[in-house]
Amino acid sequence: MIEYLYIGMLCVATLLLFFAFKHYNATKTLQLDGVRTKATVVDLIEIRGDDSYTYKPVFEYTNRNNAVVRFNSSVSSSPPAYKVGESVMIIYEKHGDERKIVSFWGLYRWTIILMCIAVPLLIIGGGYMLYSKG
Repeated sequence: MIEYLYIGMLCVATLLLFFAFKHYNATKTLQLDGVRTKATVVDLIEIRGDDSYTYKPVFEYTNRNNAVVRFNSSVSSSPPAYKVGESVMIIYEKHGDERKIVSFWGLYRWTIILMCIAVPLLIIGGGYMLYSKG
């Protein structure tokens, strides 16, 4: 019965690694085909938690068609990561809605999170399978 638990860990780890590499490849494609530009923080949205506040920046940039585009960051923080008026480099799809801040965490956040969960499961599940068969 315990063997099914370790097989499950190995399967979950494989699935998480698949999605981590999928996010990594999507980021690489965005870097190759996307458009880089500067965005300016125009507002900070205050998000109320249980007993504190976090702040989500609102960015504004001009795309290749000279249209002004506003978008909210998917990440909020306390204290705020950006100040109103601050400029950051972003990359966006030419014909899509995907945008990312050009920073290590901005580009590879989901890849890192998924791999941090997958690797221990892979080591535990794979280690048990190797040990039990040996």
